[in-house]
Amino acid sequence: MPRPVLLVIAHGSRDPRHAATVHALVRRVRALRPGVRVETGFLDFNVPSVSGVLESLAAEGVRDVVALPLLLTRAFHAKSDIPAVLSEAPARLRIRQAEVLGPSPLLTAALERRLYEAGLSPADKSSTGVVLASAGSTDPEAIAVIAEIAREWRRTGWCAVRPAFASASLPRTGDAVRELRALGCARVAVAPYVLAPGFLPDRIARGAAEADVLADVLGASPEVARVLLHRYDAARTPALTAIGA
Repeated sequence: MPRPVLLVIAHGSRDPRHAATVHALVRRVRALRPGVRVETGFLDFNVPSVSGVLESLAAEGVRDVVALPLLLTRAFHAKSDIPAVLSEAPARLRIRQAEVLGPSPLLTAALERRLYEAGLSPADKSSTGVVLASAGSTDPEAIAVIAEIAREWRRTGWCAVRPAFASASLPRTGDAVRELRALGCARVAVAPYVLAPGFLPDRIARGAAEADVLADVLGASPEVARVLLHRYDAARTPALTAIGA
């Protein structure tokens, strides 16, 4: 029996860096799991659209699809937009919607590696405060998840970790940077909890102007690719638990 097609669903953006990062991530996923067909669809701004990919797959005779939201939290897009698009797919397709990527210890590991790539070292942890900067959401569940990630990450040895948001919620990145300074952290780093460059990540970067270190976005990191495959495996074989997810 053929494995389900993995359809990665990205938000889309007018910023060309967004689609380029999504495609780079998908290439990494394909390299990790060459036996799985991986397609990409966008909700807005970019092509191909999710509906267009689904129609093409149905026309080819594909039956099973795992639709994976390229999202870090279960907010509006995961709860409303994506189910609405999937509900209009051709009837011959059997579609299972996978869970969003976060939270996951692998994503926290990716955040930490990005900070080290930006100039920190493990020896700096106890004297460094970190701003966990996400895009933001009006969904209380999504905000609570970011706050919990910050609490858990603090327990691994950082001086302090504070959540911040580029939109919809407070505090903003700059305010969180100043709060960590006031706490007495010797240095302050900003870790963007976002997948790809774009308008809101650029706002996070501007808010990090007073920080000592600004990490890169998660991007096409190996950890993100592994989480993506864990979510795919869990969706196609619900009885199994994805190790490390």
